[in-house]
Amino acid sequence: MAKPFIVGLAGTELTDNERAFLKENIPWGIILFKRNCDRPDQLRVLTDAIRDVYGTAEVPILIDQEGGRVQRLKSDHWRTYPAAASFYETYHHAPEKSLEYVRLNASLQASELKKMGVTVNCAPMIDVRAPGAHDIIGDRAFSEDENEVAAYGQAVIQGHIDQGILPVIKHIPGHGRAKCDSHEDLPVVESDLQTLQKDFKPFQILKDAPLAMTAHILYSVLDHKNCATLSSEVIKHVIRGMIGFNGLLMSDDISMKALKDDIKSLTRNILAAGCDLVLHCNGHFDEMVQISDVIEAESDMLDFRTNQMWNKLFMQASPRADDDLMQEYAELSSEMLGLRVKQMAANQ
Repeated sequence: MAKPFIVGLAGTELTDNERAFLKENIPWGIILFKRNCDRPDQLRVLTDAIRDVYGTAEVPILIDQEGGRVQRLKSDHWRTYPAAASFYETYHHAPEKSLEYVRLNASLQASELKKMGVTVNCAPMIDVRAPGAHDIIGDRAFSEDENEVAAYGQAVIQGHIDQGILPVIKHIPGHGRAKCDSHEDLPVVESDLQTLQKDFKPFQILKDAPLAMTAHILYSVLDHKNCATLSSEVIKHVIRGMIGFNGLLMSDDISMKALKDDIKSLTRNILAAGCDLVLHCNGHFDEMVQISDVIEAESDMLDFRTNQMWNKLFMQASPRADDDLMQEYAELSSEMLGLRVKQMAANQ
Protein backbone atom coordinates (compact mmCIF):
# COMPACT_ATOMS: atom_id res chain seq x y z
CA MET A 1 0.00 0.00 0.00
CA ALA A 2 1.45 3.35 -1.05
CA LYS A 3 1.92 6.15 1.44
CA PRO A 4 0.32 9.53 0.62
CA PHE A 5 3.40 11.47 -0.40
CA ILE A 6 5.46 12.27 -3.50
CA VAL A 7 9.24 12.56 -3.36
CA GLY A 8 12.05 13.96 -5.48
CA LEU A 9 15.33 12.20 -6.22
CA ALA A 10 18.86 13.49 -5.81
CA GLY A 11 20.33 12.86 -9.26
CA THR A 12 20.27 11.12 -12.61
CA GLU A 13 20.04 7.58 -11.23
CA LEU A 14 18.60 5.87 -8.19
CA THR A 15 21.04 5.64 -5.28
CA ASP A 16 21.10 2.48 -3.20
CA ASN A 17 19.50 4.42 -0.33
CA GLU A 18 16.73 5.76 -2.57
CA ARG A 19 16.04 2.33 -4.04
CA ALA A 20 15.76 0.77 -0.58
CA PHE A 21 13.61 3.66 0.65
CA LEU A 22 11.16 3.42 -2.23
CA LYS A 23 10.86 -0.33 -1.82
CA GLU A 24 10.25 -0.15 1.93
CA ASN A 25 8.08 2.99 2.16
CA ILE A 26 6.31 3.03 -1.23
CA PRO A 27 5.62 6.75 -1.77
CA TRP A 28 2.56 7.34 -3.97
CA GLY A 29 4.70 8.97 -6.65
CA ILE A 30 8.07 10.40 -7.73
CA ILE A 31 8.66 13.90 -9.11
CA LEU A 32 11.52 14.69 -11.49
CA PHE A 33 13.48 17.92 -11.93
CA LYS A 34 16.24 19.17 -14.23
CA ARG A 35 18.83 17.59 -11.91
CA ASN A 36 17.33 14.18 -12.80
CA CYS A 37 17.15 14.69 -16.57
CA ASP A 38 20.44 14.69 -18.46
CA ARG A 39 19.52 13.02 -21.76
CA PRO A 40 16.73 10.81 -23.12
CA ASP A 41 18.40 7.40 -22.74
CA GLN A 42 19.46 8.19 -19.16
CA LEU A 43 16.00 9.44 -18.21
CA ARG A 44 14.29 6.36 -19.64
CA VAL A 45 16.66 4.12 -17.65
CA LEU A 46 15.77 6.11 -14.50
CA THR A 47 11.99 5.86 -14.98
CA ASP A 48 12.30 2.16 -15.84
CA ALA A 49 14.29 1.65 -12.65
CA ILE A 50 11.55 3.37 -10.64
CA ARG A 51 8.91 1.12 -12.21
CA ASP A 52 11.07 -1.92 -11.50
CA VAL A 53 11.18 -1.04 -7.79
CA TYR A 54 7.41 -0.62 -7.68
CA GLY A 55 6.76 -3.71 -9.79
CA THR A 56 4.06 -2.04 -11.88
CA ALA A 57 3.70 0.27 -14.87
CA GLU A 58 1.10 2.36 -13.01
CA VAL A 59 3.56 4.50 -11.08
CA PRO A 60 2.84 8.25 -10.92
CA ILE A 61 6.12 9.75 -12.20
CA LEU A 62 5.61 13.52 -12.27
CA ILE A 63 7.40 16.45 -13.88
CA ASP A 64 6.81 20.20 -14.37
CA GLN A 65 6.83 20.70 -18.14
CA GLU A 66 4.59 23.76 -18.64
CA GLY A 67 6.69 25.45 -21.32
CA GLY A 68 8.44 28.80 -21.20
CA ARG A 69 10.26 29.37 -17.91
CA VAL A 70 9.02 26.13 -16.39
CA GLN A 71 10.21 23.06 -18.26
CA ARG A 72 12.51 20.45 -16.73
CA LEU A 73 13.44 18.78 -20.02
CA LYS A 74 15.44 21.74 -21.20
CA SER A 75 18.43 20.95 -23.37
CA ASP A 76 19.34 20.16 -26.97
CA HIS A 77 17.86 16.69 -26.44
CA TRP A 78 14.26 17.85 -26.05
CA ARG A 79 11.83 20.23 -27.72
CA THR A 80 11.37 23.74 -26.39
CA TYR A 81 7.77 24.74 -25.70
CA PRO A 82 6.28 28.26 -25.52
CA ALA A 83 4.92 29.89 -22.37
CA ALA A 84 1.14 30.03 -21.96
CA ALA A 85 0.98 33.78 -22.61
CA SER A 86 2.50 33.38 -26.08
CA PHE A 87 -0.62 31.57 -27.32
CA TYR A 88 -2.74 34.57 -26.42
CA GLU A 89 -1.43 36.72 -29.29
CA THR A 90 -3.82 35.19 -31.80
CA TYR A 91 -6.59 34.06 -29.44
CA HIS A 92 -9.03 36.96 -29.96
CA HIS A 93 -8.62 36.86 -33.73
CA ALA A 94 -8.99 33.08 -34.11
CA PRO A 95 -9.98 31.47 -30.79
CA GLU A 96 -10.82 28.03 -32.14
CA LYS A 97 -7.59 27.73 -34.13
CA SER A 98 -5.60 29.15 -31.25
CA LEU A 99 -7.01 26.59 -28.81
CA GLU A 100 -6.39 23.79 -31.30
CA TYR A 101 -2.81 25.02 -31.48
CA VAL A 102 -2.63 24.83 -27.66
CA ARG A 103 -4.06 21.29 -27.68
CA LEU A 104 -1.57 20.09 -30.30
CA ASN A 105 1.31 21.68 -28.38
CA ALA A 106 0.15 19.86 -25.23
CA SER A 107 -0.13 16.58 -27.16
CA LEU A 108 3.47 16.95 -28.37
CA GLN A 109 4.61 17.65 -24.80
CA ALA A 110 2.71 14.60 -23.55
CA SER A 111 4.01 12.36 -26.32
CA GLU A 112 7.58 13.31 -25.47
CA LEU A 113 6.99 12.73 -21.76
CA LYS A 114 5.46 9.32 -22.40
CA LYS A 115 8.56 8.24 -24.35
CA MET A 116 10.62 9.21 -21.30
CA GLY A 117 8.47 7.08 -18.99
CA VAL A 118 6.80 10.05 -17.29
CA THR A 119 3.10 9.58 -16.50
CA VAL A 120 1.99 12.90 -14.93
CA ASN A 121 2.66 16.50 -15.98
CA CYS A 122 2.11 19.32 -13.47
CA ALA A 123 0.22 21.41 -16.02
CA PRO A 124 -1.89 23.29 -16.96
CA MET A 125 -1.36 26.25 -14.71
CA ILE A 126 -4.80 27.90 -14.72
CA ASP A 127 -4.14 30.80 -12.40
CA VAL A 128 -5.72 34.04 -13.62
CA ARG A 129 -3.08 36.74 -14.07
CA ALA A 130 -3.79 39.86 -12.00
CA PRO A 131 -2.33 43.35 -12.60
CA GLY A 132 0.38 44.26 -10.10
CA ALA A 133 0.99 40.69 -8.94
CA HIS A 134 4.43 39.11 -8.54
CA ASP A 135 6.04 37.83 -11.72
CA ILE A 136 6.18 34.26 -10.37
CA ILE A 137 2.98 33.81 -12.42
CA GLY A 138 3.49 36.37 -15.21
CA ASP A 139 3.70 34.79 -18.66
CA ARG A 140 2.94 31.36 -17.21
CA ALA A 141 -0.70 32.54 -17.19
CA PHE A 142 -2.68 32.56 -20.40
CA SER A 143 -4.87 35.58 -19.70
CA GLU A 144 -6.39 37.98 -17.18
CA ASP A 145 -9.84 36.67 -18.14
CA GLU A 146 -11.06 33.66 -16.16
CA ASN A 147 -13.12 32.14 -18.98
CA GLU A 148 -10.25 32.40 -21.45
CA VAL A 149 -7.93 30.76 -18.92
CA ALA A 150 -10.42 27.91 -18.50
CA ALA A 151 -10.63 27.40 -22.28
CA TYR A 152 -6.84 27.27 -22.48
CA GLY A 153 -6.70 24.84 -19.55
CA GLN A 154 -9.24 22.54 -21.15
CA ALA A 155 -7.18 22.42 -24.35
CA VAL A 156 -4.03 21.51 -22.41
CA ILE A 157 -5.85 18.84 -20.40
CA GLN A 158 -7.28 17.29 -23.55
CA GLY A 159 -3.91 17.28 -25.30
CA HIS A 160 -2.32 15.43 -22.38
CA ILE A 161 -5.10 12.91 -21.85
CA ASP A 162 -5.25 12.13 -25.58
CA GLN A 163 -1.65 10.96 -25.40
CA GLY A 164 -2.08 9.07 -22.13
CA ILE A 165 -0.50 11.58 -19.72
CA LEU A 166 -2.28 12.74 -16.57
CA PRO A 167 -2.54 16.55 -16.15
CA VAL A 168 -2.47 18.50 -12.86
CA ILE A 169 -4.40 21.78 -12.57
CA LYS A 170 -2.66 24.34 -10.38
CA HIS A 171 -2.56 26.28 -8.12
CA ILE A 172 -6.00 25.74 -6.63
CA PRO A 173 -7.91 27.90 -5.61
CA GLY A 174 -5.82 30.53 -7.47
CA HIS A 175 -2.30 32.00 -7.27
CA GLY A 176 -2.66 34.95 -9.65
CA ARG A 177 -3.00 37.70 -7.01
CA ALA A 178 0.13 36.80 -5.01
CA LYS A 179 2.38 39.81 -4.36
CA CYS A 180 5.40 37.66 -3.49
CA ASP A 181 6.93 34.36 -4.55
CA SER A 182 5.77 31.46 -2.36
CA HIS A 183 9.14 29.79 -2.93
CA GLU A 184 10.55 32.60 -0.77
CA ASP A 185 7.76 33.78 1.55
CA LEU A 186 4.05 33.32 2.31
CA PRO A 187 1.84 35.47 0.05
CA VAL A 188 -1.21 36.99 1.73
CA VAL A 189 -4.19 37.85 -0.47
CA GLU A 190 -6.70 40.20 1.16
CA SER A 191 -9.27 40.36 -1.65
CA ASP A 192 -12.94 39.87 -0.79
CA LEU A 193 -14.83 36.71 -1.70
CA GLN A 194 -16.57 38.27 -4.70
CA THR A 195 -13.18 39.18 -6.20
CA LEU A 196 -11.76 35.72 -5.45
CA GLN A 197 -14.65 34.12 -7.34
CA LYS A 198 -12.92 35.23 -10.54
CA ASP A 199 -9.84 33.21 -9.54
CA PHE A 200 -11.96 30.17 -8.62
CA LYS A 201 -13.78 30.13 -11.96
CA PRO A 202 -11.24 28.19 -14.11
CA PHE A 203 -10.98 25.55 -11.40
CA GLN A 204 -14.77 25.30 -11.21
CA ILE A 205 -15.02 24.83 -14.97
CA LEU A 206 -12.22 22.22 -14.93
CA LYS A 207 -13.25 20.57 -11.65
CA ASP A 208 -13.28 17.10 -13.27
CA ALA A 209 -9.50 17.15 -13.80
CA PRO A 210 -7.84 14.07 -12.28
CA LEU A 211 -5.36 15.97 -10.09
CA ALA A 212 -4.90 19.43 -8.60
CA MET A 213 -2.08 21.16 -6.71
CA THR A 214 -2.75 23.62 -3.90
CA ALA A 215 -1.52 27.19 -3.55
CA HIS A 216 0.69 28.13 -0.59
CA ILE A 217 -1.30 31.35 -0.18
CA LEU A 218 -3.16 32.74 2.80
CA TYR A 219 -6.55 34.16 1.73
CA SER A 220 -7.50 36.29 4.71
CA VAL A 221 -11.23 36.28 3.94
CA LEU A 222 -11.27 32.46 3.83
CA ASP A 223 -8.90 31.59 6.69
CA HIS A 224 -6.96 34.34 8.45
CA LYS A 225 -4.50 31.88 10.05
CA ASN A 226 -3.62 29.17 7.52
CA CYS A 227 -2.62 29.12 3.87
CA ALA A 228 -4.79 27.02 1.54
CA THR A 229 -2.48 24.00 1.73
CA LEU A 230 -2.87 23.88 5.51
CA SER A 231 -6.47 25.07 5.78
CA SER A 232 -9.28 22.57 6.31
CA GLU A 233 -11.67 25.51 5.81
CA VAL A 234 -10.32 26.28 2.34
CA ILE A 235 -10.03 22.65 1.29
CA LYS A 236 -13.44 21.56 2.59
CA HIS A 237 -15.56 24.64 1.85
CA VAL A 238 -13.81 26.16 -1.18
CA ILE A 239 -11.81 23.49 -3.07
CA ARG A 240 -14.14 20.57 -2.39
CA GLY A 241 -17.24 22.72 -1.82
CA MET A 242 -17.58 25.91 -3.91
CA ILE A 243 -15.22 24.74 -6.64
CA GLY A 244 -16.44 21.14 -6.51
CA PHE A 245 -13.09 19.48 -7.22
CA ASN A 246 -13.25 15.78 -6.33
CA GLY A 247 -10.01 14.42 -7.81
CA LEU A 248 -6.67 13.84 -6.12
CA LEU A 249 -5.46 16.91 -4.25
CA MET A 250 -1.72 17.33 -3.70
CA SER A 251 0.06 20.06 -1.82
CA ASP A 252 2.55 22.30 -3.53
CA ASP A 253 6.14 21.60 -2.50
CA ILE A 254 6.41 21.22 1.28
CA SER A 255 10.00 22.52 1.23
CA MET A 256 9.04 25.97 -0.09
CA LYS A 257 9.73 28.88 2.27
CA ALA A 258 6.07 29.91 2.40
CA LEU A 259 5.62 27.07 4.91
CA LYS A 260 7.41 27.84 8.16
CA ASP A 261 6.93 24.81 10.43
CA ASP A 262 9.17 21.75 10.75
CA ILE A 263 8.72 19.10 8.11
CA LYS A 264 7.08 16.51 10.35
CA SER A 265 4.46 18.96 11.63
CA LEU A 266 3.82 20.24 8.11
CA THR A 267 3.27 16.70 6.85
CA ARG A 268 0.75 15.89 9.59
CA ASN A 269 -1.06 19.20 9.19
CA ILE A 270 -1.28 19.07 5.37
CA LEU A 271 -2.89 15.63 5.49
CA ALA A 272 -5.14 16.62 8.40
CA ALA A 273 -6.31 19.68 6.45
CA GLY A 274 -7.62 17.42 3.67
CA CYS A 275 -4.87 17.08 1.06
CA ASP A 276 -4.60 13.57 -0.34
CA LEU A 277 -0.87 13.86 -0.98
CA VAL A 278 2.16 15.70 0.41
CA LEU A 279 4.60 16.87 -2.26
CA HIS A 280 8.31 16.98 -1.36
CA CYS A 281 10.60 18.07 -4.19
CA ASN A 282 14.17 18.78 -3.10
CA GLY A 283 15.42 15.19 -3.00
CA HIS A 284 16.97 15.53 0.48
CA PHE A 285 17.01 11.98 1.76
CA ASP A 286 16.82 12.78 5.49
CA GLU A 287 13.65 14.85 4.93
CA MET A 288 12.06 12.04 2.91
CA VAL A 289 12.66 9.73 5.86
CA GLN A 290 11.12 12.22 8.29
CA ILE A 291 8.01 12.57 6.13
CA SER A 292 7.56 8.83 5.78
CA ASP A 293 8.02 8.29 9.53
CA VAL A 294 4.96 10.38 10.42
CA ILE A 295 2.45 9.11 7.86
CA GLU A 296 0.68 5.82 7.52
CA ALA A 297 -0.34 3.70 4.55
CA GLU A 298 -2.68 4.97 1.89
CA SER A 299 -6.26 5.71 2.86
CA ASP A 300 -9.36 4.20 1.29
CA MET A 301 -10.20 7.56 -0.31
CA LEU A 302 -6.70 7.90 -1.77
CA ASP A 303 -6.96 4.35 -3.10
CA PHE A 304 -10.37 5.08 -4.63
CA ARG A 305 -9.28 8.34 -6.25
CA THR A 306 -6.07 6.78 -7.58
CA ASN A 307 -7.91 3.87 -9.20
CA GLN A 308 -10.49 6.26 -10.62
CA MET A 309 -7.67 8.40 -12.06
CA TRP A 310 -6.00 5.51 -13.91
CA ASN A 311 -9.30 4.00 -15.09
CA LYS A 312 -10.49 7.30 -16.60
CA LEU A 313 -7.15 7.82 -18.33
CA PHE A 314 -7.23 4.37 -19.93
CA MET A 315 -10.79 4.97 -21.13
CA GLN A 316 -10.13 8.44 -22.55
CA ALA A 317 -6.64 8.19 -24.06
CA SER A 318 -6.41 7.95 -27.84
CA PRO A 319 -2.72 8.44 -28.69
CA ARG A 320 -1.60 9.70 -32.10
CA ALA A 321 1.77 9.14 -33.75
CA ASP A 322 4.38 11.88 -33.33
CA ASP A 323 4.70 12.32 -37.10
CA ASP A 324 0.98 13.04 -37.43
CA LEU A 325 1.05 15.50 -34.55
CA MET A 326 4.12 17.26 -35.93
CA GLN A 327 2.64 17.62 -39.40
CA GLU A 328 -0.60 19.08 -38.11
CA TYR A 329 1.29 21.33 -35.68
CA ALA A 330 3.54 22.62 -38.48
CA GLU A 331 0.55 23.42 -40.69
CA LEU A 332 -1.21 25.23 -37.88
CA SER A 333 2.00 27.05 -36.92
CA SER A 334 2.11 28.46 -40.44
CA GLU A 335 -1.48 29.67 -40.13
CA MET A 336 -0.76 31.23 -36.73
CA LEU A 337 2.29 33.02 -38.13
CA GLY A 338 0.15 34.40 -40.96
CA LEU A 339 -2.38 35.70 -38.45
CA ARG A 340 0.33 37.42 -36.42
CA VAL A 341 1.76 39.09 -39.53
CA LYS A 342 -1.72 40.40 -40.40
CA GLN A 343 -2.16 41.67 -36.83
CA MET A 344 1.18 43.51 -36.96
CA ALA A 345 0.30 45.08 -40.31
CA ALA A 346 -3.14 46.17 -39.01
CA ASN A 347 -1.55 47.75 -35.95
CA GLN A 348 0.93 49.85 -37.92
